[in-house]
Amino acid sequence: MKKKLLCGLLSLAVLAGLLSGCAAGTTPADENIVDLGGLMDEAVPLAGAPAVSTVLAPVASGASTAKNSSATIDYSNAKDGYVMVNWTAGSAKLKVQVKGPSGTTYTYNLRSDGQYDTFPLSDGSGSYSVNVFKNISGTQYSGVLAANISAQLTDEFAPFVRPNQYVNYSENSAVVRQAAAECQGITENLTKVEKIYNYVVNNLTYDTAKAKSVQSGYLPDVDAVMAAKTGICFDYAALMAAMLRSQGVPVKLVVGYTGNVYHAWLNVWSEKDGWVDNLIYFDGKVWKLMDPTFASSGKQSASIMQYIGDGANYTAKYLY
Repeated sequence: MKKKLLCGLLSLAVLAGLLSGCAAGTTPADENIVDLGGLMDEAVPLAGAPAVSTVLAPVASGASTAKNSSATIDYSNAKDGYVMVNWTAGSAKLKVQVKGPSGTTYTYNLRSDGQYDTFPLSDGSGSYSVNVFKNISGTQYSGVLAANISAQLTDEFAPFVRPNQYVNYSENSAVVRQAAAECQGITENLTKVEKIYNYVVNNLTYDTAKAKSVQSGYLPDVDAVMAAKTGICFDYAALMAAMLRSQGVPVKLVVGYTGNVYHAWLNVWSEKDGWVDNLIYFDGKVWKLMDPTFASSGKQSASIMQYIGDGANYTAKYLY
């Protein structure tokens, strides 16, 4: 069964100077300065207190790009649900904004060490604008490079079976090896979910000190989280998503609100039931796994009420 998510719209300044036409790139004029404002850095989702691997590695192949002397937007593999961006003009504070057919604007930090970052095309097939910004002062940013991209995805799972900036792993990651060990001999998605969930919640503890000190723009290092055996809400979600994706299980890392708390949870696809929303979630105290048999027994609504209360309390804002 498939359920629709509520995707909140992030109010940001209107971006001027976007290109017309498909898959084109330019350098906006120097006077194209925008104020990304106080919402330019999302809060870190904290939430309360407490076999064979399949790694589909993103590739910046250079076949389709928008570029200038400062940056490159590589959309060669947009059909696989992602774009890649790099910056080659020295140290700087940078942002990337990706806006798709839903109208939701995703704002990311961009590294400035010359390496590529990967950003998902979370809205599926359609038209996207991708913009690179360089900080001028305070919240003022100058547009450096822009591209309009028409993406026809291979399937709806493409953005949610690969690594990206928020769910970052590779074929050499320790989390991939651990996931293969936990799921050895298992082929059914929900059984993999149960195995990975049990591993994570039995080996990690909630890092209260980190939750108090973490800064906006924080990105989980899933190998470091697994080694430290401690993390915040975002770490739990990214670790489970990375392990499951490496096992070929489509997973949406969802960032939104549970009540008034900024939080992250996971939607998982299963062969029998399609997308199962909030399958792995945080109830404000501990991470929980929804009863994996609820869908086949036809009691989805009852299970949601039993495990997470009013589903309206879980409002999705972004999908990664």
